[in-house]
Amino acid sequence: MAKIIAITNQKGGVGKTTTAVNLAASLAVQESRVLLVDLDPQGNATMGSGVAKGQLQRSVYHVLLDVCGVGEAILRSESGGYDLLPANRELGGAEVELVEMAGRESRLRAALEGVAGDYDFILIDCPPSLNLLTLNGLVAAERVMIPMQCEYYALEGLTDLVNTLRKVRASLNPKIDIEGLLRTMFDPRSSLAQQVAEQLKQHFGDKVYDTVIPRNVRLAEAPSHGLPALAYDKGSKGAQAYLALAQEILRKMPTAATV
Repeated sequence: MAKIIAITNQKGGVGKTTTAVNLAASLAVQESRVLLVDLDPQGNATMGSGVAKGQLQRSVYHVLLDVCGVGEAILRSESGGYDLLPANRELGGAEVELVEMAGRESRLRAALEGVAGDYDFILIDCPPSLNLLTLNGLVAAERVMIPMQCEYYALEGLTDLVNTLRKVRASLNPKIDIEGLLRTMFDPRSSLAQQVAEQLKQHFGDKVYDTVIPRNVRLAEAPSHGLPALAYDKGSKGAQAYLALAQEILRKMPTAATV
């Protein structure tokens, strides 16, 4: 049965989608069966996986609204070596349409139950806000990965996110737990980054991944080519960092942290 991880942060621009795409590719290259779910109407994970979001016949939008089954919407990311449940701007309307539907917070969970046995990992790229789509991701997941930059405001946002997870656990998903905190866009020359990283370690201990994702031009360039960094420049520091993250996750299974 798949390990389902929601990749989320209510703050945008922290490398959330970059993490989703590159972790999926890094797990796939180590022979894990991976499904990446793009739950963001921007469809950036879809584009970064080499799939044209404007040409989709079926997407996660249709799955959430019961227009089709999840198996009918899944595509193959040839560049990443994993399966993809894609998204485009149609998904932006799903939130309004879901409001009147029964079990609106658990539509994704119900859909993924039918394919969970086909994968080792299901990664969910959530929108950078707390809305009904993100809630679907959190209800569907067993674990949460939180990418974050080591800057002052990140700590305040992290507190809000942890409180949100506690509420979700209490009312909607008692299994939800923190998988880990991932330091992204890290610049070791910055004294502030070093200080925030140390604070994270003090407060969250082994919930903080040992792997650190550096600032890297290749990571930023790869999505414009529809490629994960591994396919764009395997030797780059960014690609190697995500490979290390995948290895760290595989080593730590089946243990997980607690909120």
